[in-house]
Amino acid sequence: MASAHRVALAFMLAMCMGAIGAINPGFVVRITQKGLDYARQEGMSVLQKELSKIHIPDFSGSTHTHIGKVKYSFSSMNIRSFQLPNSQINLVPNVGLKLSISGAFIEVDGQWRVRYKLMLYATDNMLPSSSISDHGHFDLKVEGISISVGMKLGSDGQGRPTISPSDCSSYISNVDVHISGKFSWLVDIFHHQIDSAFRKAIEDQICPLVSQSISSKLGPLLQTLPVTAKIDHVAAIDYSLIGPPSVTAEVLDAQLKGEFFYLSHRSTPPFPALPMSFPVDHDLMVYFAAGSYLFNTAGFVYHSAGALVFNVTDDMIPKNFSVRLNTSSFGTLIPQISKMYPNMLMKLKIESASAPFLNIKPGNLTISPVMDIQAYAILPNSSLAPLFLLNVTTNALVKIAVNSGRIVGNLELSRVEMVLKHSDVGPFSVTVLNLAVNYYISNVLLPQVNEILKKGYPLPLLDHVQLTDVVLQPYENFILFGANVHNG
Repeated sequence: MASAHRVALAFMLAMCMGAIGAINPGFVVRITQKGLDYARQEGMSVLQKELSKIHIPDFSGSTHTHIGKVKYSFSSMNIRSFQLPNSQINLVPNVGLKLSISGAFIEVDGQWRVRYKLMLYATDNMLPSSSISDHGHFDLKVEGISISVGMKLGSDGQGRPTISPSDCSSYISNVDVHISGKFSWLVDIFHHQIDSAFRKAIEDQICPLVSQSISSKLGPLLQTLPVTAKIDHVAAIDYSLIGPPSVTAEVLDAQLKGEFFYLSHRSTPPFPALPMSFPVDHDLMVYFAAGSYLFNTAGFVYHSAGALVFNVTDDMIPKNFSVRLNTSSFGTLIPQISKMYPNMLMKLKIESASAPFLNIKPGNLTISPVMDIQAYAILPNSSLAPLFLLNVTTNALVKIAVNSGRIVGNLELSRVEMVLKHSDVGPFSVTVLNLAVNYYISNVLLPQVNEILKKGYPLPLLDHVQLTDVVLQPYENFILFGANVHNG
């Protein structure tokens, strides 16, 4: 697993930050304590690797003892291990996060050298001094390291997530040095100076390294998160943050614009996002609330772009269906068609009369698109002769799911009603067309629509982040997706 991805997952909440404001969001992400704990576990290995880069510089010094002056030096120091066994991450209301680490320890080895200039005494007379030199290997264990770092969450002017260190402190409770060599016991005389030097060298680097990891690695990584997700040549989704994070003692709520827009010409939808009342549920790591606004801006954009147009011709009709899409077959239902245009193929142009809107209620999702169906006869020169225009109102049940990080859908038709808006072949009863139109919509049009919905819309997730244990529940005006997270 790439370290950058682990860092990103460790703070996945930052990508989803939003705020409660005057404008309702179209999409909300809630990170629970369970989600934070998983992110912390993933992130600790990265932070441990960064802290293992601590450089302990060579140092030397001198001190006076009761037996004489001592000069010492410690060099060639190498960190064998840096362990962070205990950690926790907590939400700080209205601010961000607090990461606390305790019981951490470092193991270091290196070389030492010491020179004693002994002052010898005989009765009241000082004898000539004598020097003793020694060197060898040492092992250092720094135990009881505690680190506390605050992280402030926010968003920039483009709606991108930001994270920055707000405060940091560290403390070392114990430094234990084991010296090898013939005169290693003499080091005990001035071990306090050595302990103090090691403690300061390490403490001075912990917070700068932690802060640097947040600022130079995590911050820029989060800035690469796209605030838009392109769907096709027509539309994209705006997943920009609508404000700074909303943090409580239990959850972080991330509020995003959650709005489809037309790539060629962006305009404000003629309806607002409706409020979403989040249920109290903390069993899973993350919850996504996709408001009806998200889906209905999709309908608005595609309808405005003229993209909700489907053509049906006879070669698309299954061979076993008796009512072919030609004037001979339709002539048995509407005789004047075959009289006016004998033995010609036909074409149906189906387009939305208005933007389709998804209606989300507890336990029920429905959509009632209204369509115009224009029937044509295809003349020998390939031009089209209009036959009749139907206004068709349908009702369909909507099934929503999450597949590979995308919201996917499927429609099941439950009702079709037709009204004749205009006829170029004289008056007729639309009842005679019920069987044919129902069949064409159910077996030709609906599979095309479902194939599009099967491709789905992407959730705002980082690469390599996968959702597991997904549950789905419709509420008033929004669909709630709950899931656990896996970094794969």
